[in-house]
Amino acid sequence: MQITALGDSALIVRVRDQFEDAPEETLNEVFRAFQLLRDAGIPGVIDLAPAYTSVAIFFDPIVVAKVSGKPGELFDWLAERVRKIVTAGAHRGRRVRSTRTVARPVEIPVCYDPEFALDIDRVAEQAQISASEVVDLHSGSEYRVACIGFVPGFPFLAGLPKNLATPRRAVPRKEIPAGSVGIGGAQTGIYPLRSPGGWNLIGRTPMKLFDSIKDPPTLLCPGDRVRFRAISREQFAAFAEGSQNHNWNPSLRSG
Repeated sequence: MQITALGDSALIVRVRDQFEDAPEETLNEVFRAFQLLRDAGIPGVIDLAPAYTSVAIFFDPIVVAKVSGKPGELFDWLAERVRKIVTAGAHRGRRVRSTRTVARPVEIPVCYDPEFALDIDRVAEQAQISASEVVDLHSGSEYRVACIGFVPGFPFLAGLPKNLATPRRAVPRKEIPAGSVGIGGAQTGIYPLRSPGGWNLIGRTPMKLFDSIKDPPTLLCPGDRVRFRAISREQFAAFAEGSQNHNWNPSLRSG
């Protein structure tokens, strides 16, 4: 475990150096550290953000200075607290009490119609398979939400079949519609809001992944397990209409 400063009000707890060698094991270790730190309630800590191999800790320097009594040693004091919490939890084999971060199975409908799949031929060419095989592979795999970022609610999903890995577009699009599903390198993800982006678009979901008035505002959370279900263009329209009329429950398999 490595702990390094991230500016003057945050630090990074890196639990592993590599992700690709053992992705599932690495994510489990990251989420365990995240949950231990969250449950510990360290004074002054404002937020925690898990990622592929690390957990970012954001803190209020003034509060930490008062609690520690060492204004000139904030980083060392906080890093020592973090190290003890994570190490002690590993030694005890502590089970996480919270149910909010337990991996939930979530099914997301995706329409892979050419209208939405602007780059599916590029992905197919890269993988040397047909576009329909891209759909079968993409919708036939299980993914893990590694982290949320880029824009509010954007899930970075690990678990993409290796042959579907496709380099990002050389020239990003200035505007990508909300719900667009894309592939960027060895990851897949969903654009929750209209935004620029350089990932290869292969479909779109009618699901709303971010809603600022909900608590939590994001549909997906780090650790969730995701499967995509291929739907037709007609089903996409029906889902979208049902969502607008508040007659459709977007959490299809919220476990």
